[in-house]
Amino acid sequence: MNNSVSNTARLLGAGLRALLVLTLLTGVIYPLAVTGVAQALFNDKANGSEIKYDGKVVGSSLIGQQGYSLKYFQSRPANGMGENSVNTQYKLILSGATNRSGDNPELIKWVKEAKAKVVKDNSVPGYTVRPSQVPADAVTSSGSALDPDISPQYAEIQVHRVAERNGLSVAQVERLVKDHTETRILGFIGEPRVNVLELNIALKGLVTKG
Repeated sequence: MNNSVSNTARLLGAGLRALLVLTLLTGVIYPLAVTGVAQALFNDKANGSEIKYDGKVVGSSLIGQQGYSLKYFQSRPANGMGENSVNTQYKLILSGATNRSGDNPELIKWVKEAKAKVVKDNSVPGYTVRPSQVPADAVTSSGSALDPDISPQYAEIQVHRVAERNGLSVAQVERLVKDHTETRILGFIGEPRVNVLELNIALKGLVTKG
């Protein structure tokens, strides 16, 4: 009987020691090591790819934002997303596409209305946007509806409106777009793109500089 109790106690003791060692290794040491390496080698990515302006975090380079006034470059639409009344900066609590087919009447209506608005908003005296100039990303949301980038084509048709509303020359704004246009990764992966938040921050800096 005593031997049985003693063996049980030894087994429990060994199990407890194993639990403590594994908890220390996998629950403390390993997470700290991974966090340390990430902070040392990939600080920006590890902290959410934050974008700062005037010393404050204003967003992430990986997440698109809605609600820019027409003084700024506009993002892709975010149709079909949920909203909440707490986080009013982003107004999004879901990530995903609308799941509507290409011939869905509601989607067709959205696209037509979005195209008409893009044409109207970006047509200014001396420059008229034609419906054929409006790229797909100007009237459709991305698969996640959180795409932070727009195509150079969509940025270009916004240039004249942005220049007029900010008292800048078209050449100044065109240069800004060109400077913030990223090419394909390694020359063949993805498409050329412009990060809207980064572009608008640069625009605000240009306007402030005067």
